Formats: sequence, structure tokens, C-alpha cells
Amino acid sequence: MPYWFFYEGSKVIQKQEAVKDGCRMHEKPVFSTGCLTFNRMFNDALHMLGLIIAALLIAWLFARRRRRYNKRRVDRLIDMRHQDFDNLLSRNNPYYRSLTAEGRDRFLHRVLLFIEGKNFEYIDIGREEAMPLLIGAAAVQLTFGLEHFQLDYFKTIYIIKDKYRYGLYKVPFEGHVSDEGIYLSWTHFVREFTDYSDGENVGLHEMAHALTYVNFTAREGRDNIFNQSFASFSEVARPVFQRMQTGETNLLNAYAASSYQEFWAVCIETFFERSAPFKSQLPELYASLCTLLNQDPLTPEKLLTPLSPAHRD
Repeated sequence: MPYWFFYEGSKVIQKQEAVKDGCRMHEKPVFSTGCLTFNRMFNDALHMLGLIIAALLIAWLFARRRRRYNKRRVDRLIDMRHQDFDNLLSRNNPYYRSLTAEGRDRFLHRVLLFIEGKNFEYIDIGREEAMPLLIGAAAVQLTFGLEHFQLDYFKTIYIIKDKYRYGLYKVPFEGHVSDEGIYLSWTHFVREFTDYSDGENVGLHEMAHALTYVNFTAREGRDNIFNQSFASFSEVARPVFQRMQTGETNLLNAYAASSYQEFWAVCIETFFERSAPFKSQLPELYASLCTLLNQDPLTPEKLLTPLSPAHRD
């Protein structure tokens, strides 16, 4: 009895031909073990894909429910303590003080939402009610014109009494950002917001590092417009940075020349604390920061382009 074998990809067809009663008969193809294994793998992959989709859907629903809960909680806090929070921010944050009434309401709402998403750890210092509020205000000041402002990747902010040692560095730190969280010296945070004209502000400096970390390293909670616009900012900023590295001086702190990351953070400090001289001396760099952050600190409204209703708070 003759046999022929046909190979089709991962399966083998064995065909037996027989003659019976003058008629040609064809037996059904017999599939190899390899084909059955492939089918099992395919079904397992579909099952796994279904589980992943279900897990993502559950996570999305949980996050949505959590956001709604936080928003209701924030609304209640504002109803009960709006005046207390407004007085505290007005005394301690010059940017907030310069906003319109509508801008203040939106700013405060964002600050409280920011706080709701963070865990604050206190190292060698007792907790004060003002601490989370003022630190949240520094983050919101930087991101006031962006859609995504909560720096979602960072779940913990460490508040330390004074300068501290970190790693093998010999120079004490006033603040730093790592994958573990945002670290700030409270003494220097308060001092540098009190002197709001020297272009040095550790709160804004570290929030600037946190913003780029979220957008380009962690990629959790990134702002798409900021992410896509940073290259245009760098086209203007890098030549200034490179000239500073060769010895050129300007109103930016000399520390800006140490690395491009520090240049970025120093630009943010100067952008907010010395806005007018920055715009006068480095107009192209100032304009590029305005576009990147969608705000101009020299205007009462601050925002260049209004945000959609879904992202105002």
C-alpha cells in the first residue's frame, strides 16, 4: 500500500491511498504532536492575554475609583478649611499669592490632590501641618500649566530636618531625587522660599528633577506635551549650557554648568524666582521654558493655553 508524506509548516500530513471496489479512498490527515503542542501554546497565550487584560481593567477601575474618592475628600477639605489653607499658602508661597482668585482655587485643589497621593516620611523632625501643603505647592507651581501634575511615580516624600549625607558623597545634601522618593531638607526649603529673589530654591529644584524623572526615566504619570516638547526646549537650552561649560557667565547659578540635569533644575529656580531678569537677559531660553511648562510667571493668569476641563484640577 503506497504512502506519500506532505510537509506543511509545523504539521505533517500522512496520506494513505487504497483501492477498494474500484474506488480510490483517502484517509483523513493525521496531525503530528508538534501541531497539538502549538495549539496548546496558542490557547495558553490567549488565556494569559485574557488574564492580563482583566488585571489591567481591574487596576484601571481601582485607580478611577481611588481618584473619585480623593476628589470627594479634597472637596470636603476645601469646604471645611479653605480659609486656613489659603492663608497658609498666601504667607509662604509668592507664586500662589500672585494668582487670580480663580487661579488660587485651582492651585489649592491641585495641591490637596497631590498630597492625597503621597506618603510623607519625617526624619529627625516632627510633623507640622504646613509641611505637606507647602511641599505640594512647590510641585504644583512647577506643573501648574501641565495636564499631569501629580508626579505619580513618586509615592513617598522624605522630609529631613537639615542637610544630610547621602551615599559616598562628601558634600552634604539639601535635597535629592532617586527611585525611592523625593528628599528635602525642611530647613533649606523654608529658608529658600522665604528669600524668593536669589534664584535658589531647593523645593523647585528637586521638583524639576522629579518631573524629568517621571517623564524620561520612570515613565509613570508622564505628561505627553511636556515629554514631546522637551526636545524643542533643549535646542535652545543646550547651547547656553555648553557656553557656560566653557566659562561664560550669566544670571544662572554657576552650578548649572556641572551637568545638563542641574542646568535644567537651576533654570527652573531662576524662571520662577528671577523671572524678569531671566526674560531680559536670556529671552529665548525664557520663552522656551514658558512654552514647555505652558505658563509665564510674569502674567497674572500664568497659563499660556487654558487646559481642558478634564485637566483643570
